[in-house]
Amino acid sequence: VQLQASGGGLVQPGGSLRLACAASGGTFSRYVMGWFRQAPGKEREFVAAISWSGGSTYYADSVKGRFTISRDNAKNTVYLQMNSLKPEDTAVYYCAAKPEFRQLLRPPQYDYWGQGTLVTVSS
Repeated sequence: VQLQASGGGLVQPGGSLRLACAASGGTFSRYVMGWFRQAPGKEREFVAAISWSGGSTYYADSVKGRFTISRDNAKNTVYLQMNSLKPEDTAVYYCAAKPEFRQLLRPPQYDYWGQGTLVTVSS
């Protein structure tokens, strides 16, 4: 499975962005999809995950209530809607895929990764 993330950019604090991750080369609906982020000098951290059909989601406490993960299996795409952005949300955001909706928090548990898209929150 190949993953291509897009939608990053520069946004002011309090603003919004929507990231997208397009998948190819596999059966998208068979994969749990996750979003991670990595800020400079920090480890990659979990942001959100969504089950195969989209019926279940899970969020890091730091983004709960501000970010929404969704997916469109007909378009082989997963999204991350980010609202009320804060400077501490600045990071490279990665999408990832794994077959099971468990052990969602650890990067090594994911089988496939996109290349990352940079989100900068600054005035």
